[in-house]
Amino acid sequence: MLYYLFEYLESQFKFPGASLFGFITFRAALAMIFSLLFSTIYGKRIIRFLQKQQVGETIRDLGLEGQKEKAGTPTMGGLIIILATLIPVFLFAKLENIYIVLLIVTTLWMGAIGFIDDYIKKFKNDKEGLKGRFKVLGQVGLGIIVGATLFFHPDVTLKENLPFVEQQKILTENPKVESSKLFSAEEKSTKTTIPFVKNNEFDYANLITWINPDLKKYAWVIFILVAIFIITAVSNGANLTDGIDGLAAGTSAIIVLTLGIFAWVSGNIIFSDYLNIMYIPRVEEITIYIAAFVGALVGFLWYNTYPAQVFMGDTGSLTIGGIIAVIAIAVRKEWLIPVLCGIFLAENLSVVLQVSWFKYTKKKYGDGRRIFKMAPLHHHYQKLGYHESKIVTRFWIVGILLAIVTIVTLKIR
Repeated sequence: MLYYLFEYLESQFKFPGASLFGFITFRAALAMIFSLLFSTIYGKRIIRFLQKQQVGETIRDLGLEGQKEKAGTPTMGGLIIILATLIPVFLFAKLENIYIVLLIVTTLWMGAIGFIDDYIKKFKNDKEGLKGRFKVLGQVGLGIIVGATLFFHPDVTLKENLPFVEQQKILTENPKVESSKLFSAEEKSTKTTIPFVKNNEFDYANLITWINPDLKKYAWVIFILVAIFIITAVSNGANLTDGIDGLAAGTSAIIVLTLGIFAWVSGNIIFSDYLNIMYIPRVEEITIYIAAFVGALVGFLWYNTYPAQVFMGDTGSLTIGGIIAVIAIAVRKEWLIPVLCGIFLAENLSVVLQVSWFKYTKKKYGDGRRIFKMAPLHHHYQKLGYHESKIVTRFWIVGILLAIVTIVTLKIR
């Protein structure tokens, strides 16, 4: 809203300083500062409200050190993250931008699913919460909305670098040519980015056009299925990672900040040309959302680091995973998720391997055996005697290393 106000002041009255709101970096900085202040200042009030509502976490006895002391700590703290993200976005972002609209829908959609799950657990005294099939149904529904919007909406387009020979010909004729002339025209596309290969663009349509070229018109089906898979996998990965104080929020802040870099360079035609990556018009506005989201996560960490004063609950973890997945799909970097979200992947795999191996050995030997002392993975290290603060810090360090590797893929092919 402030963006539109200052745009009006600039166009009508040449108001001093109003033109600054035209810059992505300026609005992103304001969004981050505002969300950080909101989450730290008003976060305490939200925690007190949750305490009055007796929304305390019920802790199962898993035999972990310091676990019993956490009983009664307020949950549903994801409300802090959601509010601290959306308020700055409404203030500083272009609300007609389709990517911003999609992220707002994602936040509210996944936040509602997580809130219902937490509500059932706390107020209906049902430890299982929302049935798993309903969670998956909600994730699939969001995947359909995201995939269909990114495929069919007219504002979602790509511009690709022209072949090198054509670029050289254009530059020879006019060395001072605009960067936009070195790209193709805007077009609808189902292309994405594959890391670590020279020709790193892959078209999902190729998965069916090898059968018959006429099947290209059905490429939207493949694109939507990919969106469903990515959103379901990442949101569940974030949910499993939320097990000890500060782990999910800190890891997610690193991931989202990295995606912010990709969003900014993908939406900037000069950097897109320099890095030889696809240019995605209008996607740079996501930077505002990402800045607000990072500020909200860091502000939430003020109260969530050990010993936590509040837990995010499924209200926060499912929302975080959904937002990360949608941003990655929007900037066409979803196949970097196994690297960038390596912590989420490891947590997911540890559970899958543990359960699968236990069932297999129980069926074969009559006695279920385990790969890890406990799953998800962070509990395994707790069982080994590591303090959770040390586990969280080391997971953050691994997350930073993975983020660096992900950024380096821009040039290593």
